[in-house]
Amino acid sequence: MMFSTGLGAEVQRPLATVVIGGVFSSTLLTLIVLPLVYLMFEKSSAEEKADIEI
Repeated sequence: MMFSTGLGAEVQRPLATVVIGGVFSSTLLTLIVLPLVYLMFEKSSAEEKADIEI
């Protein structure tokens, strides 16, 4: 759909671009950014617990 040139392509092309961009960005967020955020919070939580136990 993104590379179509036929009838109605001028309407479908922008929508296809947005859909493909959304799929890529959600995949990137789910597989890379979200696990990194979890690791950052886990590390800070572990440091706080270590400070409390000492």
